[in-house]
Amino acid sequence: MSTTRRTAPGLRAAAAALAALALGGCGIRSTPVPVDAGPAPSRASCAAPAAEEERRPGDGTVRADVFLVCGGAVSAVERTVPLGGSEPGPDTRLETARELLDELRENPSRAEREAGFGSSVPGELEIDGPGDGDPGGTLRLSRDPGGLPSFALAQIVCTFTGTAAAGQEDSVVLGGPARDGGGDPPLRYSCTEALRGSPEAAKTAGTPLP
Repeated sequence: MSTTRRTAPGLRAAAAALAALALGGCGIRSTPVPVDAGPAPSRASCAAPAAEEERRPGDGTVRADVFLVCGGAVSAVERTVPLGGSEPGPDTRLETARELLDELRENPSRAEREAGFGSSVPGELEIDGPGDGDPGGTLRLSRDPGGLPSFALAQIVCTFTGTAAAGQEDSVVLGGPARDGGGDPPLRYSCTEALRGSPEAAKTAGTPLP
C-alpha cells in the first residue's frame, strides 16, 4: 500500500508533462502570451471639417477650397483666406496665388489633422510671376513642378484652378524657377482625377502651351 501512495504523484506529474509536450507539438501555447499584431488600423475619416469659426469670411476674406492629402489622395477642405485683390489682373493673380500657397504651407488645423489631412507642399516653396518671354498668367515656382514631393503639385494645381490665381480658369500655367534665358517652358496643368489620386502622376502631368 505504501508503494502505491509513493508512485501515484509521480504518475500524475508524468501525465502533466506529456500533456504539455503534446500542446507544444501542436503549436499551442500552454500559457497566454501577448501577440504583436502590428499598428492599429488607421482611423482617418478624410471627412473635411467645417471652416474654423474664428475665421469667418468678411471684408477682405473669402471661403476657398484648399486641397490637402488624406488617405493616399488629394481632397478639398474649406478655409477662409484673404481675398487677394478685387480687380482681375496680373497683380491679383500673383497675390491670390501667394495667399493660397501660404495656406498649403501651413500646418493643418487640429480638426484637419484629426480627420487625417496633411500637406506635402514644402514650407520654403515660393511663387512668382512670369519670366521673360512667358505668356501672361504664368506662375513660376521656386522648384520645378515635376520635382516636388508626392501630391504637392496636385495640391497646388487643384487649389489654384478656378480661382483668381488661374484667372478663374479650370487649369493653371506653372513653371519652375526663372533662369537665364527664361528657364524651362511652363506647362498647363489641370486638376485631373489621376493627378489627385496618384503620387506618380506629377512626373507626366502638364501639357505644352501652343
